[in-house]
Parts: sequence; C-alpha cells; structure tokens
Amino acid sequence: MSEAILDKAGALRREGTLKLDLGCGPTKRGPDYVGVDVMDGPAVDVVGDVLEVLGALEDESVAEVYSSHLFEHIGDLEALVSELERVLVVGGRLQVVVPHFSNAYFYSDPTHRRPFGLYTFSYFAEDAVLRRRVPTYGHAPRLRLERVRLNFRSSIEFRKRWRLKALLGRGFNATTWLQELYEENLAWLLPCYELEFSLVKVA
Repeated sequence: MSEAILDKAGALRREGTLKLDLGCGPTKRGPDYVGVDVMDGPAVDVVGDVLEVLGALEDESVAEVYSSHLFEHIGDLEALVSELERVLVVGGRLQVVVPHFSNAYFYSDPTHRRPFGLYTFSYFAEDAVLRRRVPTYGHAPRLRLERVRLNFRSSIEFRKRWRLKALLGRGFNATTWLQELYEENLAWLLPCYELEFSLVKVA
C-alpha cells in the first residue's frame, strides 16, 4: 500500500467485502462503511487520494460504494469509474450524489472540476432508465443505471425554502419524461440542487 495512504485501523484489511464511503467528510454513511477522505477527521478510516485508495484494493473486493459531493472534485472521472468497475463485485452497488449543473453554488467552489446532468452516467453505464440515448465512446459498460433522481433543496441557511423545493422534486421525479423535460427546458429557471444516481455492477 502506498505510503501516501493512512489506513488508521486496518479498515481496508477487513475480512469479506467492503462498503466504502468515498469523500465521507465529518460523517459517514454508517458504522459498517469504511470512510475515505483526503483530509483526516473523526469519521475517516482511511486518509488518502480516492484513486490511490481504490488502486490499493483487490479486484471485486467491494460490495457497495456511497459518495456524496466528491465526484465533482475529481479531474479524471473516467479513471474513477474504471476503478469502481474493477473493485465492485458483480451485483455490487454504487450510489453517487453530485451537484446538478444548474446549482449556482457549483460554480462558486474553485475546487469543483466538472458539472453533472441527468445523462452523465449514461456515458459510462447501460441505461434503460432515461429515454435519450447517448454514446459510451468506446467504453464497454460494466455498470447499469438503475435510478436517477433530481433533488431540489436549498442551502441549510435557507431551510424555509425547502418545502417548496420538495414539492418541485416530487413533481419532476414523478416520471422520467418529466425529469427530461425539466433538464432540457426548465433547469435555468428552477435550479436543481443535486442529482442522485444508483447503479449496479453487471459484468
């Protein structure tokens, strides 16, 4: 294992398949998850660059990966997806939460590297969810998109707006047709806070 990776309690050497929370920050998904972050903290079990940490794992050694607001910080998304495809077991699950491209706060953070839209993971995965077809540019997908959700909310400082935005979310997430209508025609009028993708490894 690279000297740049600090596995504080041997979390990556646990018996059986792992559950990872990539970019966990001050809290992680649950006590059975291995928290990974480039900055140390109380919820962090492994300190290191996410690509280096994944690169230190064996093939098909991970049962589940959760990541909230990390992927937008990664410069090489293709490399990250490839590593996730490698380390997940067949049937393993990947849940990713990222800012939507219409979220004004995305552009305020100088550490953000790329925006995300409804179709971003469709370029890397089999997709029978969304109606619009996009190319994979030679990538042989090993993941399948199972669900995508538009999450409408405000920053915690503006909590009173959440109820209205929750209504927007319930409306636009009612059908795939409404999700795609929203992103093509209404995103800049009614900005969405974040996207939530659920995928499974199929090959």
